[in-house]
Amino acid sequence: MSYCNWGNTSKINIKYHDEEWGVPVFDDRKQFEYLMLEVMQCGLNWNMIINKREIFRSCFDNFEVDKIAEYTEKDIERILNFEGMIKSRRKIEAVIHNAKSFIKIREEFGSFCNYFWKFSDGKTILYDKHELGYIPVSNGLSDKISKDLKKRGFKFLGTITMYSHMQAAGMINDHDKNCIRYKYINSNYPTVNKRRYLEKNVTYFG
Repeated sequence: MSYCNWGNTSKINIKYHDEEWGVPVFDDRKQFEYLMLEVMQCGLNWNMIINKREIFRSCFDNFEVDKIAEYTEKDIERILNFEGMIKSRRKIEAVIHNAKSFIKIREEFGSFCNYFWKFSDGKTILYDKHELGYIPVSNGLSDKISKDLKKRGFKFLGTITMYSHMQAAGMINDHDKNCIRYKYINSNYPTVNKRRYLEKNVTYFG
């Protein structure tokens, strides 16, 4: 099996790559989990986050948004004292705050997924040359969604973080063209081709 350049770096990453990353997400609980994993990653590395995923699930009631929205100071202290948890009060508070904003979007659009997928008309975007490795860290679409979420009260979800979420949740297929998952996603979900140079505010590493 051919992999993306990060997909076979560890057993847990292999499983995540093979079963989740880039597969379109149409479930609100999973959308919230993916978003909050991105929040927890801010300033840290992905390997740490994926290895602490079960800790996050234990701390945050398996990312059940309605429960998290009701958390109090007692819950914040509980989470901060949980063994192996990232000791960032600001991020924990952001998860709770984001849960409340998430619920407001759900109430307005029927589901968060309805809101999220309207930005790509329900299709996975295939930007030209991304499959060859010319992948940015953000672009005009991640800018647009990030700014809209911030207006709606979300925290720790800047344009780079949002681009990462779009990749994980399947709005963009950024698997390598030789990766079996690239072909799987394109064969099983509706896609749309777009030219990357038409996107404004594209930012690359370095």
